[in-house]
Amino acid sequence: MSSVTMVLAVFGAQHGRPLMMKLSLLATILLGVGFLGFQAYEFTVFVHEGLTLSTNQFGSSFFLLTGFHGTHVGIGVLYLTSLLIGSTRRNGLGSDAGTHVEIAGLYWHFVDIVWIIIFTIIYLIPQ
Repeated sequence: MSSVTMVLAVFGAQHGRPLMMKLSLLATILLGVGFLGFQAYEFTVFVHEGLTLSTNQFGSSFFLLTGFHGTHVGIGVLYLTSLLIGSTRRNGLGSDAGTHVEIAGLYWHFVDIVWIIIFTIIYLIPQ
């Protein structure tokens, strides 16, 4: 879903629709924060059930892969937040708003594609 909202933000920025861009950036940020919240919950549950970095190879792989991904999602959320805040200035993001949001979108989509790979390896492929 966050890729869809990111595409809408890029479209809004490139076609002079600042409200669409801002609402879509906000939606993408909220979806990213939601993802991080679910990840924190999952980490907490697994640790309470005894799975840690030092439990076994799966624990190490799980926490490192998903942790690094979560870090990149967090960076993306901060990046998108800076664009959203910047868009509220008097001049907005300037004449290059489409380019700025598109670059953020490329980063966001890359992180999303990496999640599809991680999700497939960890959650869908049977042990």
